[in-house]
Amino acid sequence: MPTHIISPTQPLTLAALAAVLADGRPVSLSDDAKTRIATCHAYLHQRLAQDNSPIYGINTGFGSLYNVSIAPEARAQLQVNLMMSHACGTGAEVPGNLVRLMLLLKAQSLSYGHSGVQVATAQRLLDMYNREMLPVVYEQGSLGASGDLAPLAHLCLPLLGLGEVNYQGYRLSAADAMSLFSWAPLELQAKEGLALLNGTQFMLAYAVDGVLRAQRLVAAADVIGALSTEAFGGCVAPFSENLHRIRPHAGQVLVAQRLRDLLAGSELQTQPRMAVQDPYSFRCQPQVHGASRDALAYVAQVVETECNSVTDNPNIFPDDDQILSGGNFHGQPLALALDHLAVAVAELGSISERRTYQLISGQRSLPTYLVAEPGLNSGLMIPQYTAAGIVSQNKQLCTPASVDSIVSSNGQEDHVSMGANAATKARRVIENAEQILGIELMTAVQALSFRRPGRTSAALEQLVAAFQQEVKFVGQDRVLYPDLHRAAAFVRKFDWQ
Repeated sequence: MPTHIISPTQPLTLAALAAVLADGRPVSLSDDAKTRIATCHAYLHQRLAQDNSPIYGINTGFGSLYNVSIAPEARAQLQVNLMMSHACGTGAEVPGNLVRLMLLLKAQSLSYGHSGVQVATAQRLLDMYNREMLPVVYEQGSLGASGDLAPLAHLCLPLLGLGEVNYQGYRLSAADAMSLFSWAPLELQAKEGLALLNGTQFMLAYAVDGVLRAQRLVAAADVIGALSTEAFGGCVAPFSENLHRIRPHAGQVLVAQRLRDLLAGSELQTQPRMAVQDPYSFRCQPQVHGASRDALAYVAQVVETECNSVTDNPNIFPDDDQILSGGNFHGQPLALALDHLAVAVAELGSISERRTYQLISGQRSLPTYLVAEPGLNSGLMIPQYTAAGIVSQNKQLCTPASVDSIVSSNGQEDHVSMGANAATKARRVIENAEQILGIELMTAVQALSFRRPGRTSAALEQLVAAFQQEVKFVGQDRVLYPDLHRAAAFVRKFDWQ
């Protein structure tokens, strides 16, 4: 399997990152990255040997303690103390796939040679990535401004032989896990703890994962929506090219084209129409799904830019003989994008639940609740309740985190992004939307059975056949929650085109 090379001259695209994560290939630093990291590290230590001027976090304290000078012999301990004192995470554990992504993204940020770390420090992060030795990181603790301090402290504690890791199904002390490979704890030098803890890699990992999952969701929404249109007896006319040519939002035009393609060749579309117009949840799919697609395109651009950025502080520019203290750790770009992502995905779920409701409502020759003996059987009555409850929760989760702030560090850090909160709730919205669309798919397949022997398009018939391998027709009442879970898993795994 080819190795993925982290190179400061080769931009990291979301598509490339998705491929790396999917195939599990090892990752290594390019020679250019090692040279840049080593050059920056050497410059920093040469500068410190020649100049006693205060440099934040290197020969001073942190946060509001920036005015406290640190003696040369205590600078290494300063970085260790920073790592230990900031490991204050609480809440649920970050899923392992996101922890692994955090390791990769942190090494990527260090590879540009503006952070002052040793090559060995960046390399150890990748060693852990390649060995799937995953630090125990907690979801809560970051304000999303001075970097994701608490989560990144937990991520990087094992470099010192501290904290815990998950390895091959076991939770181990970092020291015990490292001994398996004869790894000695790293001895941090000036600036290294700060470089590791300052950064946006916690919220960025959630954003990368969220964008990749949302890209699957927007594709799934079009296909499932097309199937629901068929099952409801809906019309293809609202997707006509002329309508969308005169309101040419990119996402809208694309979704209309996809719906036309998905419905092409359908026998059901040749049957007499049951109504002059369909409800908005069917008729306005290009406008609603398309707007979410356009929002996702913006979010993807922000996330990809962040993947190729240096987000610690201060930053070092050896070629210009400068060490600059700034705010590249501030998570506002990601916080706004993650809130936007949550809203865009929530809307996919919102319109999906409305289609589910229409399908079970007893309209257009479909039996109420899509069961042959309603009354004796409740059929698919309650899955719609479940979808409605989840949609309502998504509305609550879409209250933006990015408009919130709270003062910290004695007023020195007086505006924060809350991007970490935006990240974790966006993930919940996405998981919820996967379930909502799974319920719609289950409902649409059930409804379509009452249109037989009429056939939909070849593409949609293939989807129906694949789904029915996982979830069977509901002929009479049975326990349905396993079907709902399987439907959500199908949405997550199916190859949506």
